[in-house]
Amino acid sequence: MLKKYMRIALVSLLLIVVLGALPAFAQDEPVTITWFVGIGTGGAPEQREMQEAVVQRFNESHDDIQIELIIVENNVAVETLGTLIATGEAPDIVGPAGFAGAWAFAGSWLPLDDLIEETGYDLSQFPESAVEIHRTSEGLLGLPLANFPAFLYYRPGLFDEAGLEYPPAHYGDPYILDGEEVEWDVYTLREVGMRLTVDANGFDATEEEFDPENIIQWGFANQWAGPMRQNYTLFGAASVYEDNGDGTYTAVFPENWREGVQWFYNGIWEDHFIPNAAQVGSDLLGAGNAFASGNLAMAQSHLWYTCCLPDSDWDAAALPSYNGQTTARIHADTFRIMNTTEYPREAFEVLTYLTGEASLDLLSVYGGMPARPDDQDAFIATLDEKYPQGVNWDVVIESLAFTDVPHHEEWLPNNNKANDRLDAFQSLLESTPGLDLDAEIATLVSDLQAIFDEYSAGQSDE
Repeated sequence: MLKKYMRIALVSLLLIVVLGALPAFAQDEPVTITWFVGIGTGGAPEQREMQEAVVQRFNESHDDIQIELIIVENNVAVETLGTLIATGEAPDIVGPAGFAGAWAFAGSWLPLDDLIEETGYDLSQFPESAVEIHRTSEGLLGLPLANFPAFLYYRPGLFDEAGLEYPPAHYGDPYILDGEEVEWDVYTLREVGMRLTVDANGFDATEEEFDPENIIQWGFANQWAGPMRQNYTLFGAASVYEDNGDGTYTAVFPENWREGVQWFYNGIWEDHFIPNAAQVGSDLLGAGNAFASGNLAMAQSHLWYTCCLPDSDWDAAALPSYNGQTTARIHADTFRIMNTTEYPREAFEVLTYLTGEASLDLLSVYGGMPARPDDQDAFIATLDEKYPQGVNWDVVIESLAFTDVPHHEEWLPNNNKANDRLDAFQSLLESTPGLDLDAEIATLVSDLQAIFDEYSAGQSDE
């Protein structure tokens, strides 16, 4: 009997020693889930404050999981995230970010299908289209969070000064120009934009006395329209490559976008109603935030731009058509889990918190229309509090019916290098007068073909 008790005591002692030797986190420490913000929106002061509040609320209510928030400036976020991945220090969750940010790290995201099945997460709370937009051949890579339709921001006061009617409040409505109904298309936008472009002497861009060297007010701009493909969705959706089905790709430049390039280029350098790169960067146009400066009458931008407007002297209107067809590009942001995470279940719990309980607070500063229909009225109410002038939110919702397919942020072969070349082309247009556009487009297509071929060759070597 004594030997029996000695054996029990010895086993107990060994258990105490072994358990005492285990790392502290195995017993007491919560799992830390890192949340990386920067490759999309999320860097503005009010956004930082709200994200920090959301993290604090989660951490105070959870003993088993803690969120660590990492916010990086947008202009270095892609490089920073790439370095973290390369050094084995990748975060667990990244976002909010749209397709452009996600495709920059293609192959890095964790498919959520198994976690959704294991936890019984209910996808029926979202429209099917809102779910499927985040699905790729790898699986479902994100939960629906926010839609950011594009629409026309305009300043009623500047229209009043020019004696012009406001842009149409609904898609399909005509514009009243000089007392007559005309189609609200890109050509009418050009005419209106020129009348709203004014020099220091008070002449507009349609008048012979107009001085293009002394412009103090412009008619139209694409506000923060990088990457390059966003600019030309006014002229319809399109793609810059054709998939040959054999692992190779053919670079193309669609005809509708070719006309769009000519329209924008003339608008900058001949018609002068669109500011060039130097003008956009000037103090007169808010050092880049042109519409917020008050010296730009119309801007195409997304709903997320409501994050960054300091005044209430603006309203929302329909985008113009091209050849009878309207296209309102869309951004769709969410959070994604990196496939290197050590804690996929805990990361998924945080993900469902950010896209669920915390989503309305976050969207109030991100400026995104909730993908969850039941939340949309409450979201618009928060915008009405911020902008009490009575914004025409109906046209914003209408824009969701005119989204661009194929999407302007669709994946490209050799994605990052291809987008860099496209952006360089756009920068050239915005900063250089006197270009031979056909020659520049031909060079662009040739360069894209080499970039696509490089990708195809790399795939065949694997």
